[in-house]
Amino acid sequence: MNTPSSLLSRRVFTQGALAATTAAALHPASLLAQPRIDKPVRLVVPYPPGGTSDLLARAVAARLAERIGQTVFVENKAGAGGVIGSQQVAKSAPDGTTLLLATIASHGIIPALQKPPPYDPVRDFSPITLVAGTPNVLLANNDFQARTLAELLAMARAKPGALSFGSTSQGGSPHMSGELLKVQAKIDMLHVPYKGGGPMLIDLMGGQIPIAFDNLPSAIAHVRAGKVRALAVTTAKRWPGAPEIPTMAEAGVPGYEMSAWFGLLAPAGTPRALAELLQREVAAILKLPEVEKQFFELGAEPGGMAPEAFGRFIAAEGEKWARVGTSGGVKLE
Repeated sequence: MNTPSSLLSRRVFTQGALAATTAAALHPASLLAQPRIDKPVRLVVPYPPGGTSDLLARAVAARLAERIGQTVFVENKAGAGGVIGSQQVAKSAPDGTTLLLATIASHGIIPALQKPPPYDPVRDFSPITLVAGTPNVLLANNDFQARTLAELLAMARAKPGALSFGSTSQGGSPHMSGELLKVQAKIDMLHVPYKGGGPMLIDLMGGQIPIAFDNLPSAIAHVRAGKVRALAVTTAKRWPGAPEIPTMAEAGVPGYEMSAWFGLLAPAGTPRALAELLQREVAAILKLPEVEKQFFELGAEPGGMAPEAFGRFIAAEGEKWARVGTSGGVKLE
């Protein structure tokens, strides 16, 4: 027998089912289904193995694979200061399965200073999140005569153009750290670009170059092992993990400040839901105590900002480096 209460319950259930059916008919399936990645993910690092980008990418990739239930493999696609790998990602399918570990060089400096630019760092990519920020560091070979930045500057001023400095790539943040030093300290040095931090550090330790700039994460292990000497970090404050290393400003160049950043991007047109999914997962990874510890030991500060904020950040970086290029006369071929 149907009671008034059972009839009411049946009517409410039926109305709810009809409402759900109507909503499904009126809204695209993509709005109703939870976003997910159903194929292996390729994370392109546009630099050789062993550098900061590679270290950070691998720290994130393994944990991201666990969280999304798909293999995440790191592919090193080096060349042209990060341009070759970046161009490859820009041309990939925007389905969330091809990602890029972008840097201040690939998406800040090079597009601003190279004419014509190799790609548009804003329009050709979908921002996901900032992964980390890190100081750069001025390194010296153990046999290099100057033991401090002040002594190095005196040497450079005594023989303009005689001193050379290495960097990880043409147009990278280590390169621009050296160019900024030249401008602010009013010295002349020869730039020697390498194809990544690993090859550069080998030559620095071997004495082929006297000094070099590198990202702190890829250099700190060599500093701690006594294979090279750290003269100064490029940020405004000392890094807490190595407080004995002075800043460039403290060591003799007042007002000097330079930092590097690393972020995750996808090809332009990647669905917003997928970008937000990846941002949430990566931000959660960056908050894990073991990841915070690992990044601290590398000299990096974890990021995690939302896609829209990261997009605005990249646009601002391009504007900043365009100004630096104009004022310092720096051009990239």
